[in-house]
Amino acid sequence: MTFELARRRSMLSALALSLLGLGAQSAGAQSQTYTVDIRPVLNGLDVQIEHVASSRMLVLNLTNNSPTRVRCKLLYDASPQTPLRTTRHINPGQRETSVLRAQRRWFSVTVDVVCVPAPR
Repeated sequence: MTFELARRRSMLSALALSLLGLGAQSAGAQSQTYTVDIRPVLNGLDVQIEHVASSRMLVLNLTNNSPTRVRCKLLYDASPQTPLRTTRHINPGQRETSVLRAQRRWFSVTVDVVCVPAPR
């Protein structure tokens, strides 16, 4: 009986160690491995820009604190990846999200954000 108990303990400890290793790997895989440079041109509008970065994507949250609707044009430059252009229309008091997904490994991302009042 003691041999069987020792074998089960050994199997459980090996399983626990492998699970810990997987957890450490996934935490490291989510870490940011690049720099982010956001260059905003807000034209006097109260727009808050927040970035959330992980190794496989960059998320920009744009919050419109202005009393008018705004249009924000975004240009992502994550060389050697092809540049991405996108536009977000944001109502007063609302938040919009823009996502750049990694197609290649990048080391720095430059984001030009130009916001102007949008016609209703």
